[in-house]
Amino acid sequence: MGPGGGTIQNDILKEYIAQKSWIFPPRPSLRLITDTFAFCAHEVPRWNTISISGYHIREAGATAVQELAFTLADGFTYVEEGMAAGLDVDSFAPRLSFFFNAHIDFFEEVAKYRAARRIWARHMRERYGAKDPRSWLLRFHTQTAGCSLTAQQPHNNVVRTAYEALAGVLGGTQSLHTNSLDEVLALPTEAAVQLALRTQQVLAHETGVTNVIDPLAGSYFVEALTNRMEAEAEDYFRRIEELGGVVAAIEKNFFQTEIAEASYRYQMEVERGDRVVVGVNRFATEEPPQVDILRIDPELERQQVERLRALKAERDAGAVEAALAALEAACRGTENVMPRILDCVRATCTLGEIIGTMKAAFGEYRETPVF
Repeated sequence: MGPGGGTIQNDILKEYIAQKSWIFPPRPSLRLITDTFAFCAHEVPRWNTISISGYHIREAGATAVQELAFTLADGFTYVEEGMAAGLDVDSFAPRLSFFFNAHIDFFEEVAKYRAARRIWARHMRERYGAKDPRSWLLRFHTQTAGCSLTAQQPHNNVVRTAYEALAGVLGGTQSLHTNSLDEVLALPTEAAVQLALRTQQVLAHETGVTNVIDPLAGSYFVEALTNRMEAEAEDYFRRIEELGGVVAAIEKNFFQTEIAEASYRYQMEVERGDRVVVGVNRFATEEPPQVDILRIDPELERQQVERLRALKAERDAGAVEAALAALEAACRGTENVMPRILDCVRATCTLGEIIGTMKAAFGEYRETPVF
């Protein structure tokens, strides 16, 4: 049995690669992913390697179906890259996790999470030949939608966040972040942060919603909506494959265009009044927001700059230079970059220096304007 994990799994992978020539060999653009998988499988086997995020996709204006489809498509691409690099899918898939948005359409969000779990389990078993049941589990974190918060009547955001958090819990999230009511105006105050935390604690300890797995299962509406979202996500997977896969679809601006058009449609619905946003285009008042705003003392920024200058002055400049040079050589070659990144950290290289070195080797993505 080699690093691919055995004859059966290798046969599955070879057959799939034959059908999808764009999968192999691993792309340089995803090198960090495969290096992270390989390093962590051997060095930190209980560490959850990456969080596959759909949050930023939804915040950019994507629909729930687009968030679902694009996030899982990213996850499948990571799995394919790991397998193409010779890793056993069950050696890294159990430690993948996801990060979803919780928006304001309550039942749509519940159905989105339910569809995500079903799609991931099916594809991991049937498409990638995963044998470990842990590889079938879609574990995810949920954060309530920042883009649903409003500067007008900001106390309404407490209600929005509570319903969004409830949708995440009923949809099966493993962890939860509740946004603060004033985040649309500034960094949150301590009082707003505490209220956001109390929202979670009331849900967890007073409502009983955490006592039942998938409590909305069996509802005709929820099941039908889950089925519809699953089918629409599968249609997106087909379209992405026709474009040559996730990387090719991004390079061709497919993801960006779909999200931009969805964002535009949403904004037009709000401006026409077809979509009600309480306190914004309906039930509005002329009163300014009655909330305290957190203001950061500029002295804190000055102190941080001074600490960084002191660090650079006191550290071993030779060790820093050597560590960064070794990292760049690893990036330009085939050596796993993770040990070299850790060497840079031990040499007290800054995050900016590490990223700058990697940019010099890998290049930097520049997005083509959508319109």
